[in-house]
Amino acid sequence: MALRHYTLDFSLSTAVDSASTVPDLLSIFHEQEMTETVHDTSGHGYLATFVGKNGRLAILRVHAHGLVTIDLQCYEEDNIAQLDNLLNALETKLKDLLNGNITRVKRLPALVRGAKVDRYWPTADGRLIEYDIDRVVYEEDSPYQNIKILHSQQFGNILVLNGDINLAESDLAYTQAIMGSGKENYAGKEVLILGGGDGGILAEVVKQKPKMITIVYIDQKVIDGCKTHMRVTCGNILDNLKGDCYQILVEDCVPVLKKYVQEGRTFDYVINDLTAVPISTEPEEDSTWEFLRLILDLSIKVLHPSGKYFTQGNSSNLTEALSLYEEQLGKLSCPVDFSKEVVCVPSYSELWVFYTVWKK
Repeated sequence: MALRHYTLDFSLSTAVDSASTVPDLLSIFHEQEMTETVHDTSGHGYLATFVGKNGRLAILRVHAHGLVTIDLQCYEEDNIAQLDNLLNALETKLKDLLNGNITRVKRLPALVRGAKVDRYWPTADGRLIEYDIDRVVYEEDSPYQNIKILHSQQFGNILVLNGDINLAESDLAYTQAIMGSGKENYAGKEVLILGGGDGGILAEVVKQKPKMITIVYIDQKVIDGCKTHMRVTCGNILDNLKGDCYQILVEDCVPVLKKYVQEGRTFDYVINDLTAVPISTEPEEDSTWEFLRLILDLSIKVLHPSGKYFTQGNSSNLTEALSLYEEQLGKLSCPVDFSKEVVCVPSYSELWVFYTVWKK
């Protein structure tokens, strides 16, 4: 059973005494048959909890630094109109009591906790987004990760891996950016794609009639889910693991890359869609950074001298992590140069950085 959590905040220009505000609020709670318990805050303002029927819980705090907050929790099946009336009454009464002292009133939509369908996902820089997700269309656990495909009313189906939003059907901007934003000609070229199990990059590159695309992706269950539920993104390209100008190798890319290095094989384009730049700013202590450096070094080794390497970075707000990634580019076995582009990816709700790398 899901829980709805409402909040109502009053920011004040000066602190208020609880004795001048609380008594006039008690009658509103009592009308809803809620009984209060006052708690000791050791001098940090006033705190009371109110418990009512159907499991309702309200928390009233008059903070010592000029803030009044009300939290109201109820089960989703409760009478929402009645709860709205309660919050309206509290807001109206507090506006009257605090008249002239209010700098801001903030009442947020209810946070729904414990719902069957999770609508809340954090951005890379730690902000919480509530999506218009209405159902789970696919969920599997593979040996490598938890896989979900969720339906959003505005973004279409969204691929989520281990709780991280990867790609939505709305996100052609992501695919175009990691391919060079329309500035490259893939016709007749050898292309290596690392990751990309959603099939989006593969489907777009195939349209340009390359000589051959090799895509290396480790998780067959992601491919299976996307070929059924992400067809706006991949079309029918994942229906077969081989086509006239592409092959999908369901393997770990590290041994494949090492084999290509030993064979001296090179590609005109290497597109790394495996993972974003880690948020951690301790590259010597984070195994994801170690993996990223390994893939980056092997990829540059199989890149043709005139070729280009494309990859995602991370949120444009994560400047320290992006700077650390750029430092890694200076430590490769082969000297490289790079450029970057910032693109708005719809379902991410944040600006995303993409890199182009080439040999000097």
